[in-house]
Amino acid sequence: MQLCTYLSFNGNCRAAFECYAALLGGKIVAMTTFGETPACDQVSPQARDLIMHARLEIGDQALMATDATSQYPYHGVTGAHVVIDAKSPAEAERLFAALSVNGKVDMPMQPTFWAQRYGIAIDRFGIPWMVNCALAV
Repeated sequence: MQLCTYLSFNGNCRAAFECYAALLGGKIVAMTTFGETPACDQVSPQARDLIMHARLEIGDQALMATDATSQYPYHGVTGAHVVIDAKSPAEAERLFAALSVNGKVDMPMQPTFWAQRYGIAIDRFGIPWMVNCALAV
């Protein structure tokens, strides 16, 4: 079994996934617009270039997403975060800094009682992230 996170974007799914692929070293294996599907006539003409389904693979893990439409409006991401467990404090710092650009820092990157580094940021695409680097065991 594998659990995946499926995100919703407000029209910027393609840009977000291109950013995440570059930042996280992943590969986009699916990027399908609503206009490329058999159901394209069921969405408005302005929604046809929006992303119906995207899949980013990072090793054996995946992050998936869609753009919101008028039928399924965007409500933001609340009550959840995408979590990155970095392998080193330097990697945690790098990822957190990149995700924070033009976003909002909710908790600055810092040592905690459970982590060498931990921080919370909402990126410029509206996605909340927790970046963690566990204490050395």
